[in-house]
Amino acid sequence: MAIKATNKKPLSGNRRSHSCRATKHSQKVNLQLVTLEDGTKVRVSAREKRTLNKGNK
Repeated sequence: MAIKATNKKPLSGNRRSHSCRATKHSQKVNLQLVTLEDGTKVRVSAREKRTLNKGNK
C-alpha cells in the first residue's frame, strides 16, 4: 500500500452548457506512484514527481 504524501484537494467548479446551465464538476488531482530510494512507495501529484526528478539530475 502506498502512502499519500500530498495535501492537494480536488478543484471544484461549474460545467457550462450552451444554454449557460451550470452543473457542479470536480477536477481530481493527478496522483502518481513513486518508489523512493529506501523502497517505500508514495503517491504524489504529477508536479511534485517532476520536482523530485529535477533534483536527481
